[in-house]
Amino acid sequence: MTNEIKVEFESLSMNESLARSIAAVFVSYLNPTLEELADIKTAVSEAVTNSIIHGYGNRTGMIQMKCKMHNKTVMIEIVDYGCGIKDVKKAMEPLFTTRPDLERSGMGFAFMEAFMDEIQVQSKPGKGTTIWMKREIGVERKEEEPIAFAKGNK
Repeated sequence: MTNEIKVEFESLSMNESLARSIAAVFVSYLNPTLEELADIKTAVSEAVTNSIIHGYGNRTGMIQMKCKMHNKTVMIEIVDYGCGIKDVKKAMEPLFTTRPDLERSGMGFAFMEAFMDEIQVQSKPGKGTTIWMKREIGVERKEEEPIAFAKGNK
């Protein structure tokens, strides 16, 4: 079974909870555990918050979220057209933040990696950032470090 949705919303902080809710309702068809649901919602929240705070900063832009399921696998893509990331590898390091003035913890990508099975990030300065996340529902996860893929700047 395959299903896909695409939504677009403004980079306003109030829309972060909207994105979480949409992702949760979308994945609920697969009957996830409460932990799986919470993990996906947290990962979506972190990706959207990164777009709002780091991608667009003090201006408003559009964020696109695509959710796709194939069998028991959920793939979520978050796209912004903001400032982009100069060094994706560095940005994915735990505790790294470009906004210490806002008391940001620098753990957004680390949380996404911890809660999803796979994450990929592609970004180009001045053009925006795309984050792909994947999670298989109903499969016991290993207690090892998650795998992160940084596609770098293209």
